[in-house]
Amino acid sequence: MRTSIATVSLSGSLTEKLTAAARAGFDGVEIFENDLLTAPLTPEEIRARCADLGLTVDLYQPLRDIEAVPAEVFARNLRRARHTFEVTRRLGGDTVLVCSSVDPAAVDDDALAAAQLGELADLAADFGCRVAYEALAWGRHVSTYDHAWRIVEAAGRPALGTCLDSFHILSRGSDPRGIEDIPGEKIFFLQLADAPLPAMDVLQWSRHHRCFPGQGGFDVAGLVRHVLRTGYAGPLSLEVFNDVFRQAEAGPTAVDARRSLLTLQEEVTLRDEGMLRDEGMLRDERLPHEEATPGAESTPREEVTLQEAAGVAGPPAAAVPTGFAFAEVVTPDAEPLAGLLRALGFARTARHRGKPVDLWQQGEARILVNTGAAVRRDGTRLAAVGLESPDPAGAARRAEALLAPVLPRRRAPGDAPLDAVAAPDGTELFFCGTRPGGWRADFEDTGHAFASTDVRHIDHLALTQPWHHFDEAVLFHRAVLGLRAEDSVDVADPYGLRRSRAVSNADGTVRIALTVGAAPTDDTVHAQHIALATDDVVAAARRFRDAGGRLLPIPANYYDDLAARFEFADGELEAYRELGILYDRDEHGALRHCYTRTVGRVFFELLQRDPGHRGYGARNAPVRLAAQHAAQTHAGV
Repeated sequence: MRTSIATVSLSGSLTEKLTAAARAGFDGVEIFENDLLTAPLTPEEIRARCADLGLTVDLYQPLRDIEAVPAEVFARNLRRARHTFEVTRRLGGDTVLVCSSVDPAAVDDDALAAAQLGELADLAADFGCRVAYEALAWGRHVSTYDHAWRIVEAAGRPALGTCLDSFHILSRGSDPRGIEDIPGEKIFFLQLADAPLPAMDVLQWSRHHRCFPGQGGFDVAGLVRHVLRTGYAGPLSLEVFNDVFRQAEAGPTAVDARRSLLTLQEEVTLRDEGMLRDEGMLRDERLPHEEATPGAESTPREEVTLQEAAGVAGPPAAAVPTGFAFAEVVTPDAEPLAGLLRALGFARTARHRGKPVDLWQQGEARILVNTGAAVRRDGTRLAAVGLESPDPAGAARRAEALLAPVLPRRRAPGDAPLDAVAAPDGTELFFCGTRPGGWRADFEDTGHAFASTDVRHIDHLALTQPWHHFDEAVLFHRAVLGLRAEDSVDVADPYGLRRSRAVSNADGTVRIALTVGAAPTDDTVHAQHIALATDDVVAAARRFRDAGGRLLPIPANYYDDLAARFEFADGELEAYRELGILYDRDEHGALRHCYTRTVGRVFFELLQRDPGHRGYGARNAPVRLAAQHAAQTHAGV
């Protein structure tokens, strides 16, 4: 199915936006009026530029406050509209968006609105254009899609149809099933946006907090499915007002936008097939224009689904990772990190045959320490993650189909053929097979055994994202890796509010917590941590401390409050206070965890979770963050 994006969704000049959209693989664009007015190019030059880039101009927008107004106001509106239709023709487009009026002069009169929109459509037809009438969620008198459609239907003009916008429909809680009552040929355009679900004024919500499908809380896929059932054959177009997107580089934003539509199409397809399976058949619905042959038996696998008829196709199926093969930390000085790992009970069990990379291991937790010259300028940081995959080649194909190309990699003869892609924050993700050998064959054993068995495996990774990459990172991990996004959580930091959202596989063997700092200039964006699972956090913390490790000190006030909130066995709370162990409990059990001091940008967490507890200690995060800020200040960092 054709895809399009509104220029208002991207940052930069109009030519930069067009270039970014084309490079990301979009078929067309909606040109926003402000982008045209500020461009040095004439409409004809913009049309030629789009043609050179392989883009069509699918919509010009917006015309505002047109209908249901006094006659003298409508006369002025027609003069303005005449110019808009002429500009649209010069751009090479044929559809103009008209938003439902918010003008205080507008009256609540559907018949008048229909008559004036009909006259507007007649004028548009003279220029070879169409009018797509859209209900704004904050429209003065018309604020729902079904109301807008009733007016369009009453006007009865071939050049007048409706525009459906997922934000305006879903933000009001309207039932999208009614879309199926609209003939597909009268849906002139479909605009898509997602959004988080905060409680705020709908206009501010719309203008500042929209996001691409899959990044928010709306059921955009369900709405698209209803639209496709009408026979709609136009493009899937993104119209996203977002303060972060407007400040971020246009190229990566366009790629993220295109990835969201590819993932959306996949979700629509899977939902359609899943619903049919639930009903006992693969195909149970014909398109509106299809007629069943009387007396003919159904041949489910040969019938055409709504998605196939509309040209909707998804990427290769997700090969969801099943575990962490390793976490790779790069450092210009291995000794501070090596000392920390030794205190945690890790041993340097192997070394890469051709690279300055050591494998430190304890239980099934594996940390690679890379001291290559190429990483010396960047300090100590978590640079790569190995993901155990049931189909590494399939995972790589899916990543490339979702615009995350496999990274070029210097590989010596005999090295394991590992493919890797870059997450939005630059972290490299390697797809590792689960069979014996594989990447581990690139390493020679040292003969060293790890000193303890406190640590069993990597429980989760926590990566703080650059401010403008947070929503992109959530979508990337959902789409490319097939992980599930959990609810977004706000965390209080001494210097602002952080936002965190975890992604995980179904059984929790892969968990990644994505966090964004309070502001674009937040220096704590560099923090990363590796959480290590243990069966006895008290014993593990005590052995770590006794081996010379430094635990993050936690203020005494925290434990005084803990004593008031929970009951503990004799000596339990005292042990937590002594070792800086944090505690939380929910209906699924308890979580006990503590933190090491930071080396470069990396610190470790020792974590003991009761079976069934899937949290990450969000309640304790403000205490941990304050303690880390205090430790950095004390150290003069």
